[in-house]
Amino acid sequence: MERSINITAFILLMFLKLLKLEMTSGKVLEETYRKWVQYKDDCVRMIKYEPLPQVGLFCNRTFDRYACWPDTPAGFMVNISCPFYLPWFDKVSKGVVRRRCGFDGLWEREDNGQVWRDMSQCKEEKEVTSQELWFKQLLVSFRTLYTVGYSSSLATLTIALSILLSFRKLRCTRNYIHANLFVSFIFRAVAVIIKDTMVDRHWGREIIKQDDVSEMLSHQAAIGCRIAQAAMQYSVLANHYWFFGEAIYLYSVLISSVLIENKKYLPYLCLGWGTPLLFVVPWVVVKILKENKECWAVNENMNYWWIIRFPILFASLINFVIFLKILGVIFSKLRANNQSRYPDYKLRLAKATLTLIPLIGIHEVIFIFATDEQTTGILRYVKVFFTLFISSFQGLLVAVLYCYANKEVQTELKRKFGSWRTELQIACCGP
Repeated sequence: MERSINITAFILLMFLKLLKLEMTSGKVLEETYRKWVQYKDDCVRMIKYEPLPQVGLFCNRTFDRYACWPDTPAGFMVNISCPFYLPWFDKVSKGVVRRRCGFDGLWEREDNGQVWRDMSQCKEEKEVTSQELWFKQLLVSFRTLYTVGYSSSLATLTIALSILLSFRKLRCTRNYIHANLFVSFIFRAVAVIIKDTMVDRHWGREIIKQDDVSEMLSHQAAIGCRIAQAAMQYSVLANHYWFFGEAIYLYSVLISSVLIENKKYLPYLCLGWGTPLLFVVPWVVVKILKENKECWAVNENMNYWWIIRFPILFASLINFVIFLKILGVIFSKLRANNQSRYPDYKLRLAKATLTLIPLIGIHEVIFIFATDEQTTGILRYVKVFFTLFISSFQGLLVAVLYCYANKEVQTELKRKFGSWRTELQIACCGP
C-alpha cells in the first residue's frame, strides 16, 4: 500500500542519514520526527479550517504522510514545496513534489492502484546504492524478525502452559513459577502484537476529509494504543521479574533454603505481578501529565523513560550476580564430586536456568552504558537487533527448556499417551 511504502521510505532515509553523517549527537532521527509532527499538525489544521472551494469539481485536500496536498481543480497538476522536515531540505528547498488531479475529481493513480506522485526533486542528490537497498531490506527484516519471534513464542508457550496445568503430578511451586513465567511471556507477545496493530491503525491512515482529522486528533483514537503501550511495558517488567523469581528459586534450592516451601508461593506472585505496577503506574501518570502525545511511543524526555529502564536493569544485574554465584557453586560441587545432595531435577533446573539467566541479563548488562541517547550508527542497529531477537524468541526457548525438554514433563506425556493408546485399543478391539 502507498502509505506503507511512504513511511518505510521515510524511516529508511532517516536511518541512512544517521549513518552517512555519523552524527555524534544521535539526534537526527528524533529531530526529523519532531519536524514531521509539526508538518503534519500544520497540514491537519489546513485540512480542518481552510474553506472549501465554492464551485467546480476538485480533488479533496489530503495528507499522505509525506506531503500536504490542497484542494486541486479537476484536470490540473499541483506543485508544492518539498517538505521542510527532510534532513536534506537545505539542498532541495527550491524543489517541488507533484500530484495530478484527474478530470473525474479523483487523484490520478498508477497502474498498480497507488496514487501517482512525483517526488524526484525532493530526493537527496545521491544515487541509490546497494548499501541503501540493503538497509531498506534490513528495516523490513527487523519487523518480520520480531513478529515471527513473538508469534512462534506465543504458540509454543500456550501449549506448554496447558501441559503444565493439565497434569496433577506437575503441580508444585517450581512449575507454578514456570507457569507464571509462561503467562508473562504470553502477555508480552500479545501486548506487542496488539500494540503494533494499534499504532499502525492510529498512524497508518490517509487523511482525506475533515471527519478523518477529528477522529485522528481525538483522545479516543489514541487511547487504544496508549493502553496497549502501557500493557506492553507492564508485561516486559513482569517478564523480567518472573525471571528474577526463577533466579531466586534456583538460588534457594541450590544454596539457601528460603522461599521454597509451598506456603511461600505468595511472595513470588507479589514479586512477579506486583512489582511492575510500582513502576508502570508512575510512568503512566508522568506520560499523562508531561508527554500525553500520540501513542506514548516517543520518549522526548529520556529521564521519564528511566522509570521503566531502571527496574529492568536492576533485575538484570541481580540475575547476573545470581548466575555467577550459582555457577561457582555448581562448579565447586562438581569438582568435589559431591552431588548426592543435589538430585537430578535440581541439576536439570540449574542447567535450564543457567541457560536463560544470561539471555535475560547479559544483553541488558552489555548495553547498560550504551543507552538509547548515546548509541548511533552501527552500534544502534546491533543493539536493536539483539534486543529484538532475544526478546521475541526468548519465549520459545523458555517453553522448550522448561517444558518440552523437561524429563518430568516427557514422562507424564508418555504415560498419558500410553494410557490413551491402551484405552483406544480396548475400545476398538475389546479386552
